[in-house]
Amino acid sequence: MTRVGIDIGGAFTDVVVYNEENGEISWVKVETTPDDPSNGVLEAIDETKINLGYINTIIHGQTLAINTIVERKGAKVGLITTKGFRDILEIQRANRRDMYNFRYKKPIPFVPRYLRLEVGERIKSNGDILLPINENEVVEAIKKLKEENVEAIAVGFINSYVNPIHELKAGEIIKRIDSSIMVTLSHEVTREWREYERTSTAVLNAYVMPKMNRYLSKLESEFKRRGFKGNYFAMLSNGGMATFEYAKRFPIYTLESGPVAGVMGAIKISDALGEKDIIAMDGGSTTTKASLVRNLEPNINTDYYIGRDKYNPGYPVKVPTLDIVEIGNGGTSIAWIDETNNLKVGPKAAGAYPGPVAYGKGGKDITVTDAYIVCGFLNQEELLGGKIKVNKRLAEEAISNIAKYYNMSIEEVSYGIVKIANNNAVNAVRLISVQRGYDPREFTLVAYGGSGPMFAPFVAEELDIKKIIVPFLPAGVFSAWGMLVSDIRHDLVLSYPLRIEKENSIDLINEKFNELESKIRSILISEGFEEEDIVMLRYAEMRYYGQEHTVKVNIMPGKIGTGEIEEIKRRFHEAHEIAYAFTLDSPIEIVNFHVSGVVKAESIPLMKIERNNSDISKALIGKRKVFYEGKYEEWNVYNKEFLPINYQIDGPAIIEDPTSTSLILEGQMGMLDSYGNLIIERD
Repeated sequence: MTRVGIDIGGAFTDVVVYNEENGEISWVKVETTPDDPSNGVLEAIDETKINLGYINTIIHGQTLAINTIVERKGAKVGLITTKGFRDILEIQRANRRDMYNFRYKKPIPFVPRYLRLEVGERIKSNGDILLPINENEVVEAIKKLKEENVEAIAVGFINSYVNPIHELKAGEIIKRIDSSIMVTLSHEVTREWREYERTSTAVLNAYVMPKMNRYLSKLESEFKRRGFKGNYFAMLSNGGMATFEYAKRFPIYTLESGPVAGVMGAIKISDALGEKDIIAMDGGSTTTKASLVRNLEPNINTDYYIGRDKYNPGYPVKVPTLDIVEIGNGGTSIAWIDETNNLKVGPKAAGAYPGPVAYGKGGKDITVTDAYIVCGFLNQEELLGGKIKVNKRLAEEAISNIAKYYNMSIEEVSYGIVKIANNNAVNAVRLISVQRGYDPREFTLVAYGGSGPMFAPFVAEELDIKKIIVPFLPAGVFSAWGMLVSDIRHDLVLSYPLRIEKENSIDLINEKFNELESKIRSILISEGFEEEDIVMLRYAEMRYYGQEHTVKVNIMPGKIGTGEIEEIKRRFHEAHEIAYAFTLDSPIEIVNFHVSGVVKAESIPLMKIERNNSDISKALIGKRKVFYEGKYEEWNVYNKEFLPINYQIDGPAIIEDPTSTSLILEGQMGMLDSYGNLIIERD
């Protein structure tokens, strides 16, 4: 049978097909269709010319959910909440990350005040019912929201994370009155405390739900029409995947579905090559993403913010998300001059349309791709195997305006744009490593995406990283391949503050982990998986009693006793010292219980390539003039598909494949390993 991975990016939509019988991998890359992403997906599927009747699994990662929120193009949503909490989305948090930033402002709520309605009910913090729910008020609230033609309703009651009985009752009443209204109950999305964050998560899920339902349903219908009879899976932000039905109900879990697939693919590659500590860097068309992975175990947390920048706290989303730093810096990022006359790159991007100026599709804004073309780092005639024709002259004409402004040459300005983009990528890696207490020199950089292998050698030079891996698969479609090696995974997090030294704490710890495991097990079994195939992973978010912030600790499986508690304490002290460089002789508290249920995907083994030739001339395309560090140089240009195995290429050099370009700088050497991965190391 055959598996298909589909990844939608800012400029391109990628499809990777894996035939399990013969191990063959094929791929297709088409331009993304922003107005209706499904059109680009279907175009890519059609271009593969595969018979969907022979496909057993389709795995899809998309940008629809995140883009719907960022562009504010979601559904009209109503909120039903506890009396006295109507303005929680407006009040938000009083604390500010930068108290002296006068341009700092709170984000605008997605639900206007007239659509936020209160009902009488109250659950205490320990889960006891203080005030029973007023069902008549719930009915009146629903009728008012129906009169306003809302498409979806979010229900967020105070302390429902510890006892959801009132939310469940409100959900029943909504369905009884109008089953066509889509409902999000906050406790079903997240069982963590923090009322504002939990309400925000529920509202955003409701905001995206109708659009995601229409989108996935359209894909299901079109795939079925083309003969597909297999299983649909959606990539989740936690690095796993779930059924389309789950994604329709909880689309908020899919926000980072594309980027995390690349990280999972990087882990797979690194495991095969014996690398344990890596930094995965995905240089895309509009963003650069970085994720640090220690001992091949991704870090998953629930502190995620949409639209956060130095002036905006962003919208909190409390769902399990693989720890990724993302900045607006990619191949189509726009170069511009700020109010202080400084040249900047990003975060705005040209995207698929109109794209870089050099593509000749009407783009007027200078992009990173245009600068790379003018400098000679990129092919100056065509890209994507000839699908995209390049017009260097158009890029030069556009860049000349900035060159005149600064009284510099076109080449100098172009290289300036390149350096700024590279420095932005360096900053992304710093944010995920140095600012988290990790030394990037101790990690291997795995670079992929259309622009990742171009940024990587500059990042390695700046941060003194010794080794770069560019995966064997064309780097521009690597995230789609990462979906094919991702596991089925569900995560549940429950807030239940508990001092582990207290009497009967061991019983409560076992009770909470067992409760979460039982819930996840029932979810996976309902999706058709066998109980014996489910692997449970446990974590605890812990802190010293009285602290605000927590660190995550791996918890051993099985029943926990006195000996296991001592080991948990040891692991916590160790994790706290790594994060904060100190430990305390203080009581320790578990704040959140976190359980992951995993069903392992069928493994895709890395296949050794057969290239008996040792003649580098077959791979040598020619020489190209490259403007580098203030002067023109001649660099050798090679076709990656014909590189001999284990042949050392000394930099500077350019390695081209159909979807991306890898650079080897002076002082670096590159070599193709037996699997087809390009390994770049510093002298």
